[in-house]
Amino acid sequence: MILVNTPGSWAHIYAPLRHADWHGCTPTDLVFPFFLFATGAAMFFSFARSQYQPQPDVLRGIARRSALLILIGILLNAYPFMTPLSEWRIPGVLQRIGLAYALGALLILYCPGRWRYLISAALLLGYWWLLQTFGGDSPYSLEHNLVRDVDLAVFGTSHLWSGFGIAFDPEGLLSTLPSVVSVVAGFEAARLVGRAPVGVGIVTRLLVIGAAMIGAGMLWNAWFPINKALWTSSYVLFTSGIGWVTLALLMLVLDVWGFRKLGRPLEIYGTNPLFIYIVSIVLARTLWLIELERDNGDTVSLYTWLWEQLLPMASPVNASLIFALVNVALLWWLSLVLYRRGIIIKL
Repeated sequence: MILVNTPGSWAHIYAPLRHADWHGCTPTDLVFPFFLFATGAAMFFSFARSQYQPQPDVLRGIARRSALLILIGILLNAYPFMTPLSEWRIPGVLQRIGLAYALGALLILYCPGRWRYLISAALLLGYWWLLQTFGGDSPYSLEHNLVRDVDLAVFGTSHLWSGFGIAFDPEGLLSTLPSVVSVVAGFEAARLVGRAPVGVGIVTRLLVIGAAMIGAGMLWNAWFPINKALWTSSYVLFTSGIGWVTLALLMLVLDVWGFRKLGRPLEIYGTNPLFIYIVSIVLARTLWLIELERDNGDTVSLYTWLWEQLLPMASPVNASLIFALVNVALLWWLSLVLYRRGIIIKL
């Protein structure tokens, strides 16, 4: 996500590093559902200590983490706090993770396997029915969809994202419901892996199930388009299936074939993901705040000035990519420092 969020210039980006304009899915559109997939996978291991029972201390921990994620997300939206409170964006990435984490955790702790599947199916089918029934003549359009209507009613125009040109938030309240299934999909993948010996057999099972979900999502796309901004049910199946396949391929390379050193850079980055994500956003916005004066008297942000220093050695789109890669490398170095010192920052 750092690679996507910090290009040198938003006007010069390679297509795979952009979100789909509306319907469809690019590699960039896989990142967020993979966040939720990983969140669900982590629950399999963290809840093992309580034997997957809703004990009071476990529920308190869930509530605390969820609340902190939502609070941090709202504050991160508002940074550098130069807009009035009445215009702060309320929904966001961390807010959705916080809500989906809490709802997914309750579903996992209170509902045994068969009921989890039924409730997950009900969420996906029910969400489709809601959007189709109450979305008007164009239920999956940007301007006319139930997700936008609910957010406008709950939050109002001034508290929503407007990156599409109108008030519409891709992390909307109603569209958080199907995102819970993205969390459950990660939990079920980890449950399958955690209870089977590592080998070609488990990799094959992951691949087959993942391929089936991808196929189901692509088939459903004909009636309910794959769309990240609406977090459609077809999008959930499609991206969850890719998550299962990705996990299978990683297991094949790292565990079955034994190339574990290839995963070390990812392991280092993954020890403090939330902290690094927050730092990446704060750093980028701070660089935008710092202004430098050009020789002709004009001012330019330090962010833009740094990107411009790469232009003599690369085309604009490649300079923009190099700038993003430098950000990835610098934050990986910060992760390495924390990793070597045994510092893990978590909620």
